[in-house]
Amino acid sequence: MAAGLPAATPITCPTVRYHDVLSGPRKRKIPEVPAEPGLVVEDPASGYCGAVVKIERELVVLEDAKGRHRVFPLAPAAFLLEGKPVTLVPVKNAAAPARQVSASGSVRVHGLQARVARDSRIWVEGKHDAELVERVWGHDLRVEGVVVEPLDGVDVLADRIAEFGTGPGRRLGVLVDHLVEGSKESRLVGQIRDEHVLVTGHPYVDVWQAVKPASVGIRAWPEIPRGVEWKTGICDALGWGEPYEGWQRVLAGVRSFRDLETPLIGAVERLIDFVTEPGDDAP
Repeated sequence: MAAGLPAATPITCPTVRYHDVLSGPRKRKIPEVPAEPGLVVEDPASGYCGAVVKIERELVVLEDAKGRHRVFPLAPAAFLLEGKPVTLVPVKNAAAPARQVSASGSVRVHGLQARVARDSRIWVEGKHDAELVERVWGHDLRVEGVVVEPLDGVDVLADRIAEFGTGPGRRLGVLVDHLVEGSKESRLVGQIRDEHVLVTGHPYVDVWQAVKPASVGIRAWPEIPRGVEWKTGICDALGWGEPYEGWQRVLAGVRSFRDLETPLIGAVERLIDFVTEPGDDAP
């Protein structure tokens, strides 16, 4: 066993047999599968599911969705691949492929099904906020089992929190637009006193403005006079038609976190960390 690696639980897998009246009992052949880095398999004894990281001597290192490693022996028929037993074997003369990343910049997990949704939630102010978060962090949220829901305005935040009923394993992360000192939003958020609720935000009037201008093909977001509905004013100034048409332009310009302003990225990352904090989620 490699130095510094934890001992693995011995895995036994019963040999599957069938009866052939002509030739007598025969063993069903268990396929051998090269342990390519990134291949997702399951240890049937423990239920642990992870992607192959590397092989060391007679051991294979697997990594789960949270980046944690476990070590298992390369025993015959020791793993399940898409529900069927396989024997992992070292890859011959193959270089490890480069890791792929998601739109948020995290390592993309291939082959893992979305986790059952947690009781904890992330709330955003509206439909556009939810779609933008999904565009960039959707992969991460499915891996973690986090649901994002529109709040339809921060004015109802206190009442919605009371209806939701927070507690251990039932946290709320809330993303608020225009969260700056002296704003209406900051006053409403300041009234929240709940250790199971984290409110973060960005300084922009609307989440559209958290998208870098260059990503949507403009030099800068226009200044909209007070009293003019912001999205309508933006679309009129840029000739984008109706707000729903303008939003399609904005969303189409976002391919990854690199198309977003730093305050929004940091705010969302903090919320994801908060609602997925180890030990706080119910089993």
